[in-house]
Amino acid sequence: MTQAQAAAAESKCPYHTGVAANDPVIDERKTAIMADTSDARVKKLAGGGIRIESFGLTRKILRSGGMQQAGFMAELVLRATGKKGSTPVLFQEGDVHQKQRTNTARFFAPRVVTTRYRDLMDRLSEGLMEKLRRNGKADLSEMSLEMAVAVAAEIIGLTDSSLEGMSARLNSFFTRGDRSKESRLMQLFHGLLNNLALLGFFWMDVKPAIRARKTARKEDVISYLIDQGYNDAEILTECMTYGAAGMVTTREFIVMAAWHIMERDALRQQFIDTDEAGRIAILEEILRLEPVVGALYRRALQDVELEHDGKTIRIPAGTLVDMDIRAANSDPVVAGECPFQLKPERNDKTALQGQMSFGDGNHRCPGATVAMQETAIFLDRLFRIPGLKMTAGPALAWNTLTVGYELRDAIITVG
Repeated sequence: MTQAQAAAAESKCPYHTGVAANDPVIDERKTAIMADTSDARVKKLAGGGIRIESFGLTRKILRSGGMQQAGFMAELVLRATGKKGSTPVLFQEGDVHQKQRTNTARFFAPRVVTTRYRDLMDRLSEGLMEKLRRNGKADLSEMSLEMAVAVAAEIIGLTDSSLEGMSARLNSFFTRGDRSKESRLMQLFHGLLNNLALLGFFWMDVKPAIRARKTARKEDVISYLIDQGYNDAEILTECMTYGAAGMVTTREFIVMAAWHIMERDALRQQFIDTDEAGRIAILEEILRLEPVVGALYRRALQDVELEHDGKTIRIPAGTLVDMDIRAANSDPVVAGECPFQLKPERNDKTALQGQMSFGDGNHRCPGATVAMQETAIFLDRLFRIPGLKMTAGPALAWNTLTVGYELRDAIITVG
């Protein structure tokens, strides 16, 4: 795009539709060319499902009753667990879910994150930066995984095994790419590898933590689950849930945020010069633009009626609802002008930061504060290293489970 075209796009900044083929459009999303249109997602809606792209309607659905979690293999898990009270918290609904969220909130509350885990985040970040300075080169995707796994492990209670080994096992399990077009044989092969990684995670990481906490409880999630009578298999399921939410998604976002900021010298300097609240405002805008989880699914348990834009929206019982988070985050109603551009200052004008990247309602991600604070601390340390450059990558792939991105081979150098 020429300078003249960029200036024209800045002044016009079209939204989503009605753009002539020769009109310049500024779209700063790294994932713009990878918006998910996979066969798997289309098939999900083929049985009478609907897709929602409006921010306002997405929020109303997530806050409404009569809906059940339908993403992240929820219906498979629910069939396996039946109606037991040990259903993972991600898939619970109603009073059972509310009680569980209330009881575990003490591990994720902003005050707790700041007082109990900040020193850990500082130490981890400084250790990773020292290693980078010493070696002169590193893979940012591996650094971010080590950071995210260590923080989440402390909160969950997975502290009785090798962090390096656990990182490798979780990376093997959760790194998926788009397998929707693979042959049946390759899908079976990858399924076998996933099962082996899951078994390794259980025996090498979860089981030692359970044994240690049965001997002496700690202030962490596994100790709480033991007190609630959860068996080993149920604790494993919860650890996988928290592992996906607290480790894998944060790992991807740290790399994405670094990628955006390192391309903009002024933004990098702003990130360093501002306070932590200012850093988080920048990160929230990047997350609005590049949500790690690109879609949230719900299934209507009953007929649901919602008022939206002066109309009554009716969702019949049994309907699968696919809420496109990428589209909702770019809704001009809340994002304002130029929704596909990275503009941290827009957060000063929208109380909700115009995004649904952490969800909303009863299932809003409880670890949002953890993720944003550890990302802010890690990147603040990283960007202060003189001579920092990204010399290769990152390689961008699509994860059909999260309907989001995977970033690998992000090579950074210093000096």
